[in-house]
Amino acid sequence: MLKHHFALPIALMASTALAACSSEPEIDNDADLAAETEEAEIARQSLDTGDFADLELGAKIVGPQGEEVRGRLANESGAFADITSFVACPAGMEECDPATAPEGTIYTYVHTVYPGEDNDPTTGSGDGDDSSNVETTEAFRMTMPSHGFTGTVGFSYGEAANAVNDTLLIVASCHEQGIAWTVEEGDGGDQWGQGEPITFYWQSTLPPAGPADAYEVFANYTAASGPGPYPAPSDTASNACANSSSTNTSTVGS
Repeated sequence: MLKHHFALPIALMASTALAACSSEPEIDNDADLAAETEEAEIARQSLDTGDFADLELGAKIVGPQGEEVRGRLANESGAFADITSFVACPAGMEECDPATAPEGTIYTYVHTVYPGEDNDPTTGSGDGDDSSNVETTEAFRMTMPSHGFTGTVGFSYGEAANAVNDTLLIVASCHEQGIAWTVEEGDGGDQWGQGEPITFYWQSTLPPAGPADAYEVFANYTAASGPGPYPAPSDTASNACANSSSTNTSTVGS
């Protein structure tokens, strides 16, 4: 969500009759115009997104933590979100082992983010909030390049509608050769906040090399990062964000 700020000059004294007759103060719209320009740029360079509910996935990769990797997105002030992630092979594959998977296998990286934690002691960093109540979450994004990214990306439309009432308020774009999902404010000021999970996904030609601190949320106007499955760099694999001429370096929250 991008905040609009207005700078209102205050007249300290009326030095001329013209100033005294002025009915409205002059408004400096530079900050507002800059915010609108940024929103328009993100929308222009947005990636086509699909609905997570429409994906047909096969078996999940089983790693040292099992099929799912649980963690928290945090900074020095505390945790601002739980994150549960997994990587799946295409539908029809009953086992997802990168060592034996056929050439050309596409891996789907899935991340469910719970702002303010989900108050479930079996997931992430545990029961209760580790920070102040999360009133707004403006973005979920990668902090490292999305190696092998095919350009296929999306999120759960149903969860998004529950959080902000309108799936069109979530825009996926490229962010420093990674992916960012920017979340705008819904009708009536409804924002993605405390205990409202949203599932995001992206696809890669590369399997995960292990968990890496490659993901973050921008919540309560601060960045909080943490781990999730992440592919190793490759000299031959493409990256739709790095290769596209419309790559956008998002400045949301930065």
